[in-house]
Amino acid sequence: MIGKQDRDQRTLFIAGDLADFIPDDHILKRVHKVLDLSWLRQAVAGSYCLDNGRPGIDPEAAVRLMLAGFYAGIKEDRKLMREAQVNVAMRWFAGYRLDEALPNHSSLTRIRQRWGEELFRQIFARTVDACMAAGLVNGETVHIDATLIRADVSWESITKKHAEQVWETNAPEERKDDTDPPSPTGSASGQKNAQPKKSSPTDPDATLTTSRHDYPMEPSYKQHTVSDDRAGVIVDVAVTTGEVSEGQRLLETLDRVERATGIEVRTVTADAGYAHPTNYEALEKRGIQAVIPPGPTRTKYTCLPSIQFKYSTRHQRVRCPRGKFLHRSSRVDNGWIYRTRAKDCRGCPLRPRCFSAKGKVRAVLIVDGYEALVRARRKKQQGWIPEWQGHYHRHRNRVEGAHGEAKTQHGLRRAARRGFWNVAIQVYLTAAVMNLKRLAVAIQEGPQPLLRPIRAVLDAIRALERAIRLFMAPWRAWRVIPSWLSGITSIA
Repeated sequence: MIGKQDRDQRTLFIAGDLADFIPDDHILKRVHKVLDLSWLRQAVAGSYCLDNGRPGIDPEAAVRLMLAGFYAGIKEDRKLMREAQVNVAMRWFAGYRLDEALPNHSSLTRIRQRWGEELFRQIFARTVDACMAAGLVNGETVHIDATLIRADVSWESITKKHAEQVWETNAPEERKDDTDPPSPTGSASGQKNAQPKKSSPTDPDATLTTSRHDYPMEPSYKQHTVSDDRAGVIVDVAVTTGEVSEGQRLLETLDRVERATGIEVRTVTADAGYAHPTNYEALEKRGIQAVIPPGPTRTKYTCLPSIQFKYSTRHQRVRCPRGKFLHRSSRVDNGWIYRTRAKDCRGCPLRPRCFSAKGKVRAVLIVDGYEALVRARRKKQQGWIPEWQGHYHRHRNRVEGAHGEAKTQHGLRRAARRGFWNVAIQVYLTAAVMNLKRLAVAIQEGPQPLLRPIRAVLDAIRALERAIRLFMAPWRAWRVIPSWLSGITSIA
């Protein structure tokens, strides 16, 4: 017999707790067990008037609404409030009854403006502390990478910045009498200027950049992420404009990670974008193993490559393939330029291949940290040991996978709002959401206190292995360490 459902439900009566209508494996119900925002009310008390005005939205309820939106991949406030109006799980997670009115979407915007970027950074930092307390953070091995976040601007808003615009905006009294307006095609000395930069007046904090040479440039921000090796917990995030080089922020990022975790980093993995000679040199001085593949060397040369010139750190000079020495000539931003003497090159048989016919001497640039770069290339050519290969293999899952998760599941592919601080808040909340997911899964899978002694033993084995390698490194005998020892330390 065909059934019939009565759709006339003018009155709804609920007997029992609203949580009974939410599955136990729902993500919001699992995160609710590990989320602690009891400190938030006191932290934001200075942003409110205690004895005047109408009562505002509960701070914890506002943050829970934002987090619930990110778990559902909703980043816009209007769409979030429309979904929360009919979503029982979101109402329960934020603490609103079925018959209780939800706040207006504009209230969330005002809350972000009132609290500021720093408060949301503290929310993210609290999730890192919670993951550390649960034993999910090792701290000694981290994975670093950067990704682009498309700014919330249209292509029609992108314009070129011309020098004439700057000239016209300056006050007449600020100009000198003997200067003329700059030429759009060249400078006063006759040299051609670079192409005018493009920007968007809609969001001037965003800059045009691209992550691939075969992909067009887009107005973007750049997120710098650090993930821990043990469970993929995000221990640090930062936001810059899109044109900032991630390799130049490596040391600053490591300093923030060590301050946040209180643990000295021993191994760091990154892609070739961080393969700067100064980074290799600085990491060696700090005793940090850099699992960073050096950038590819050129295969086609128009003249004799500089790699065939031997550099001596002790004597600070360069020797050419014919045995003549190049001496320091001048200093540039990233190193020293070494030049030969004209008399040494005058009768050299390699001169036609070494430099052009118009030149008189050969010049070679030795960048800062050149020796460290050569050692890194040599290690890569000889083959990384199994432990380093394992670290770099997990790099794709730990940090590159985290970027993919944030963009596909939590809406971080494109900025939800405009302005640097707005994008930073979105990044902090997304990272907090991902950390809470990992914490909720770890708590549900099993009792973490039982795993801590095992991990302590594995950490001790890892420290012993590192000490043996450091002791035997001068003789390059660390390769004889049994492979099973590296296999054991890669667990957990």
